[in-house]
Amino acid sequence: MSNKNIGIKDVAVAAGVSVTTVSHVLNEVSYARVKPETRDKVRTAAEQLGYGPNRLAQALRTQRTGMLGLVSEEIATTPHAGRIILGADEAAKARGYNLMIINTSGSATLKSRQADVQALLDRRVDGILYATMYHRDVELPANLGNVPSVLVDSVASDGNITSVIPDEEGGARAAVGALLEAGHTRLGFINNTDDVPATRQRLQAFRATLTEAGLDGNAAPVESEISEVQGGYEAALRILGREDRPTGLFCYNDRMAMGAYRAAAELGLNIPSDLSIVGFDDQELIAANLHPGLTTVALPHYEMGAWATEHLIDAVEGKTDLSLMALHPTILVCPLVRRDSIAAPRQ
Repeated sequence: MSNKNIGIKDVAVAAGVSVTTVSHVLNEVSYARVKPETRDKVRTAAEQLGYGPNRLAQALRTQRTGMLGLVSEEIATTPHAGRIILGADEAAKARGYNLMIINTSGSATLKSRQADVQALLDRRVDGILYATMYHRDVELPANLGNVPSVLVDSVASDGNITSVIPDEEGGARAAVGALLEAGHTRLGFINNTDDVPATRQRLQAFRATLTEAGLDGNAAPVESEISEVQGGYEAALRILGREDRPTGLFCYNDRMAMGAYRAAAELGLNIPSDLSIVGFDDQELIAANLHPGLTTVALPHYEMGAWATEHLIDAVEGKTDLSLMALHPTILVCPLVRRDSIAAPRQ
């Protein structure tokens, strides 16, 4: 916490340097030639004295407020996706910025979302992050372009704003690959019914990975339902009721995998000795608490929030041009999280 009684002269005396040097270091003046050891000495003195730069003076000088806006499309009420906020907030604080959050509805009208963005603009934020509840194409309010902006977990319908999204295909390949590595050759996929990028890309990756392994990806059974526990349960009953029952299941998300666990129990199948299951999301309240623990693929929510914030601040400070990054979204890895739901199939 900063000490209002401590001034820049006190820091200069403690560090044994000039007031100008302190100003250059603490304000990160790019053209200032200050030795690394001197920078460390100044920062250490400022921290020990509890000195913080005058934000009002900085704002007047740089025409920046040190505030970033985040329009959160329902992610504040979604536990695992809320990590986007955590990643953004921690990245912002590390660079000396604060985050102002407005939560909006995924079903809100374009006019309503434009009003949310305007509320942030009225408070003179330096840039805006726009985060959606799940990976999808989104129509954005025109006023989002009034300040530097980055999309998180979404892509603009017209493709003119920098965005960061998860590697849906790579994550699905990792999930299917884990089942193949365990020796499974009869695999099924429980998919979502919503027309979103994840539905299409995970299915494509499922089939392609099987085909590349010498299996018939197009013949592998796929059942689609709503992406909730009940949907996973109903789809699993159908897929596990086949004569050529799969020994391995890839589920669209952890909630559907939870439903598949229930279906397997009703059918007298033991996980993982009779049936191996892999999910997607790494929603820890589910995946880590199922028995056995669910092997799943993690969505990089925290990483997307941090990446978007870092690049937004770079744009605000004139260190990068977001328009050069807008043509192609940045794709972040979805790593496999191994638990105990996979075993070799019975011979």
